[in-house]
Amino acid sequence: MEKGYVQVYTGDGKGKTTAALGLAMRAVGRGLKVVMLQFLKGSVSGELETAKRLAPEFEIRRFFRDDKFIWQLTKEEKESLRQNTRLLYQEAIDCMEAGIYDVIILDEIMGAVGYGLLTVEEVCCIIERKPAGIELVLTGRNAPEEIVKKADLVTEMKPVKHYLSQGVAARDGIEK
Repeated sequence: MEKGYVQVYTGDGKGKTTAALGLAMRAVGRGLKVVMLQFLKGSVSGELETAKRLAPEFEIRRFFRDDKFIWQLTKEEKESLRQNTRLLYQEAIDCMEAGIYDVIILDEIMGAVGYGLLTVEEVCCIIERKPAGIELVLTGRNAPEEIVKKADLVTEMKPVKHYLSQGVAARDGIEK
């Protein structure tokens, strides 16, 4: 890719990861190599199976192996999450430096910032170190203004109506 940009998918609405996955499917369909690094996600989800089918052109990597929300974790589990987040952050840098990926997706990296597992400065450092030919996609709620300013494209997902408010649980193949 001659020129890659920085995209941010943020907001309180559903669809940030889904949008990033859609971009990944499109990129693979055009012969690009994609890696998605998932922060704060450890539960089984459909995209993991899709990535297996599209490998090696599309990979998903995550180091967290728990299906609890962060506020449900014990002190020890939070420390494990913190360590795994550091490893995934370094993995993001390594993926950029490797020069084999056209698209790098840092899924839920804004959540890692929001929970104090990464700093805004660290995410800005990734953006600044991005090679010119890589498309970098960052997802998660509450994108800090410093990151928004560095991005080339920012899409805010806004909830208008969601069946979750009617008690519908996350469904296999749709939300997970």
